[in-house]
Amino acid sequence: MPENRLLRVFLCHSSDDKPVVRELYRQLSTEGWLDVWLDEEKLYPGQDWNLEIEKAVEAADAILVCLSNNSITKEGYVQRELRTVLDYADYKPEGTLYLIPIRLEDCEPPRRLRPWQYADYFEKDRERAYRRLLVSLRIRANSLGISAETPQVKPVSEKLKLDPKRESIEPPKIKSTQEKHKVESIPKVTEPADKYTTDGYAVHTFGGIDFVKVPAGKFLMGSADKDKSASSGEKPQCIVDLNYEYYIGRFPVTNEQYATYVETREDNHPVSGWKEKRAYPVVNVSWYDAMAYCQWLDGLLKAKLPPGLVLRLPTEAEWEKVARGEKGLKYPWGDTFDKTKCNTREGGKGGTNPVGDYSPQGDSPYGCADMSGNVWEWTHTIFAPYPYQVNDGRENVDSGGNRVRRGGSFYATERSARCAYRYNVPWYGINYDDWGFRVVIAPNLF
Repeated sequence: MPENRLLRVFLCHSSDDKPVVRELYRQLSTEGWLDVWLDEEKLYPGQDWNLEIEKAVEAADAILVCLSNNSITKEGYVQRELRTVLDYADYKPEGTLYLIPIRLEDCEPPRRLRPWQYADYFEKDRERAYRRLLVSLRIRANSLGISAETPQVKPVSEKLKLDPKRESIEPPKIKSTQEKHKVESIPKVTEPADKYTTDGYAVHTFGGIDFVKVPAGKFLMGSADKDKSASSGEKPQCIVDLNYEYYIGRFPVTNEQYATYVETREDNHPVSGWKEKRAYPVVNVSWYDAMAYCQWLDGLLKAKLPPGLVLRLPTEAEWEKVARGEKGLKYPWGDTFDKTKCNTREGGKGGTNPVGDYSPQGDSPYGCADMSGNVWEWTHTIFAPYPYQVNDGRENVDSGGNRVRRGGSFYATERSARCAYRYNVPWYGINYDDWGFRVVIAPNLF
């Protein structure tokens, strides 16, 4: 019988390598069967740094030592985390310590780490490197009798009903997964726009949020086999027909828009000092938080929404169509990356920016801003293989499966900011400072 616990992984690193290590931490944390220790996530004010590091190292089932040319020559790094790891290795019985040196770039591991086979995690091929690392961690889990499977979690609808602050919120009604991806009874929306963007896109406002209208029709979803920057999860490329028009938020939901919601629930705002950043995208929200916000706002606006439409999170297909248009652009503005048109790591901002700062130069073909960079955006969809089918269970609100985020963030690189890039993470209880969302007004397909 597999041991009923998670595999404990310790991430040893230099502060100089924090951005890439933080991204590795987030990827590992999405696996569900790993308990990953990273100092900035696990150390709290007032705790003894050395004592907590020693405890974490001794408790770890696997230790990942991240190395770069800067870190191996940095005296403080060798003297602190790495020294703790190596001192621990000295008194562990031979063969019992599972240590993986991870080269973040081409560098020579320190002499004391050379007995262990290293792994490469170079930027040019991190997708393959990550898969190989997971294989190694699964081998370790199997050797300890630990299940390398994502644990089951409670359905979202059950959690919504159990939470006393959400007792008045009903989960979306789920239609049979056998229904066709067809919407026959949604009328065309003909009311006039409230205003127009500088590029001439019509903007409609509902509940204080600006929306653009997306016409019904087909679009190219996913990445072509020849695209070397694409992962296998983006393939095969396919034509998806969304035969209904819908609205999508022109920007991610902002701190100010989210504030009204938390005030009505007497909750704390997820962004400290948000009043100084009213026009910035709200962050630190899980998929569950985003779903609850949509249900709350849908209830408030029910009488004001176009007939037959609801306010909800966008499906993965709805999001991608808006981001890249019908012909499948690589980025919202075209097929060539441009750091002046989005907030990604290449631009060096190191944090979020007010929504629309990169508009109109970074806008999508339908006039949406910030669809590459700034914050990752939750979609309604469970991560599942392509081709996309709305009725195959991937839109089931009661599933505990990992949900898809889109668009990259200020932490992410140009590869993650591509319109076709898919990032799957658990919906439950994980919040980061670059996780946000935008909303749609569309048919209730599920």
